[in-house]
Amino acid sequence: MKIIIAPNALKGSCDASAAARAMARGLRRVVPRAELVEIPVADGGDGLLERAIQALGAQRIPVRVTGPRLAPVTAALGWLPRRRLALIEMALASGLALLTEEERDPGLATSLGTGELMRAALDLGAETLVVGIGGSATNDGGIGMASALGWRFLDREGQPLPPNGASLSALARIDGSGRDPRLARVRILAACDVNNPLTGPQGASAIYGPQKGASPAQVMALDAGLAQLADLVAGWDQAGPDLRRDQPGAGAAGGLGFGLRAFCGAHLRPGAELVLDILDFDARLAGADLVLTAEGRLDGQTLAGKAPARVAARAQRLGIPCIVLAGGLGGDLEGLAEAGISAAVSLGPGPLPLAEAMARAEEGLADTAEQVLRIFMAGRAARPRGRPFRHRPERAE
Repeated sequence: MKIIIAPNALKGSCDASAAARAMARGLRRVVPRAELVEIPVADGGDGLLERAIQALGAQRIPVRVTGPRLAPVTAALGWLPRRRLALIEMALASGLALLTEEERDPGLATSLGTGELMRAALDLGAETLVVGIGGSATNDGGIGMASALGWRFLDREGQPLPPNGASLSALARIDGSGRDPRLARVRILAACDVNNPLTGPQGASAIYGPQKGASPAQVMALDAGLAQLADLVAGWDQAGPDLRRDQPGAGAAGGLGFGLRAFCGAHLRPGAELVLDILDFDARLAGADLVLTAEGRLDGQTLAGKAPARVAARAQRLGIPCIVLAGGLGGDLEGLAEAGISAAVSLGPGPLPLAEAMARAEEGLADTAEQVLRIFMAGRAARPRGRPFRHRPERAE
């Protein structure tokens, strides 16, 4: 028997690698000699670098960069020299987790350090950059990132502006004459885990600004600043698309999706799909009997394109059943079967305080994976009525 174990992180409880190990422990209680293939996955935000290091053997290259509030931080990129491929997780340079509650201010935070990571990758000779954009502290439309790569953002007097969201309202001119020429020769893929547009009621500022510390008045100012940026970019090509409206994911990471597309020519891809491609997921599915994935909460957002739903869709194409283990199940789960999810099972053994349930996530994953497999094998062993039952051991056990 071959089982693919492809969990997402259970945020606040365990990362994807720990989740995969826990699930494997439970499965081995049932099939100690089965082929268990652990493929921790991610949506393209937090965890992208670790997935690349563990699954692909990427080198971890530490880089000293400018943090979200200008204090230096040590980030890292993943480097695959034979593929000339660099993987960048923007949260490591410009992430909300790098700031204390008191430091959070999306008007002052900058994506400059993300651009510095990209520049370091170009210095290594990268021909392809994969940039995971999620978990940001920023709302600067990517002007911080672009500043690190030679773009200049100027006010009406021609003076350079600080590379943050609060500066966008004063932005009058964008100067790309000094942009890094290597940008024209590199392929950039941005892994987005959301589809929000840049501006408006579903845009970067309105939806994610409050999570980063923005007040209602600041949300309005930040949204207006992003609109000002988009107007200037649209002026370059009157016949081109309006990226703020026509580009899904433009609002990801405080508008970094927009900035990567506008200033670097990046291609925006659903994060989970891009991660699965990097991990060569389809090839590793071949010959599998069952796929197990996991997430902290399974709900309508999962089915809209999070990693477990993408895993299930790929399993479905090969006719392989996929079962999701989740810390909690939402009420909006219509369409599970159409999404390729054969069943969804909660980890909770009974009523528990949330903090205790999260602390016991790995134990719950192991126990639930064991029981799911026992049910799966019982179904496979069942015979039509009237026929005697004969146990036939799995060949790989």
